[in-house]
Amino acid sequence: MDSTPKYYIVEASALPEVFLKVAEAKRLLDSGEASTVGEATKLTGISRSAFYKYRDVMMPFQNLMAGRIITFQLTLKDRTGVLSGILSIFAYNGANILTINQNIPTNGCAIVTISAETGELHISVEELLKRMSNMSGVLKAEIVAG
Repeated sequence: MDSTPKYYIVEASALPEVFLKVAEAKRLLDSGEASTVGEATKLTGISRSAFYKYRDVMMPFQNLMAGRIITFQLTLKDRTGVLSGILSIFAYNGANILTINQNIPTNGCAIVTISAETGELHISVEELLKRMSNMSGVLKAEIVAG
């Protein structure tokens, strides 16, 4: 039987509560808000055995993406300054842009693909995506590869 690990991206709301609590306990330990496993598990309301059972298989998405090349696909309105604003978001938050590909706008919209290295990112990948999505002129923003 193949022992190669398989990974899935799953919306947090679909996970059993214990997985979310293990991820939170790991965050507490990493941030120094809890100094021991016992303290972290007590704060999150799980047993130490549950923590130890799942700690090596639970990792927030942004941790998996740290230091990796991620490709974003954006649908932008064909307006002056929209792409420039997107690039500013990447630069301001520490992402190193590797490639940009923009299709010729049709029906007032252009599809832009941006690949960026995320090793120096100051925020989570989810937050970066949220900031792009909330920008005026952005119709859609998503991760297509990472």
